[in-house]
Amino acid sequence: MKHYEQNSGGVTGMVIANAVTMAHRLIISKLANARLVVDATAGNGKDTLFLAENIPHDAAVWAFDIQQQAIIKSQELLKKHGLEHKVKFILASHATIMSYISQPIDVAMFNLGYLPGGNHSINTRPEVTVEAITQILYLLNIGGIVTIVAYPGYEQGRLECQAVRKYLGSLNQKLFAVACWAMVNQKNNPPVLYIIEKIRSE
Repeated sequence: MKHYEQNSGGVTGMVIANAVTMAHRLIISKLANARLVVDATAGNGKDTLFLAENIPHDAAVWAFDIQQQAIIKSQELLKKHGLEHKVKFILASHATIMSYISQPIDVAMFNLGYLPGGNHSINTRPEVTVEAITQILYLLNIGGIVTIVAYPGYEQGRLECQAVRKYLGSLNQKLFAVACWAMVNQKNNPPVLYIIEKIRSE
């Protein structure tokens, strides 16, 4: 899955352009030494490409999506850039991540909502997203980071954003550092970025 198209509101090119750009900037330093990273919502492949471009040559990206259309588009984008060998695509819900991955994760990205250009009735769902986050946090290395871009500008997205915030607010602060970033002067409930860092294990 991927987010719906957002209107830049005239801020394209600014240092704090949007939530997705901020997510990239926050994790880029972690990618240099990453071994395994996850794109939990492959969508059109833009985050998958960003991850593949910035991890070491022998590291791997695992990209999940429930739509064949998304997987095909993402594969085409990675192939265009000669990086398809660095990505393992999984046609499955991100709530099944632990069925496919058992090794530690260094970085994970979520970009919620629906697939741009796809069927807008197929959305990421609050309970599924929370389950996927739970599984990734269990596998996350100490010092690892998860970014989640949520879209409260439409009803389903609003409910999902609330569910994610409630869940993240319940995390043990001794184990996880959780932050939230959003533009404050944009109309129509702009995207919200949540950032989680694992600071120790139980």
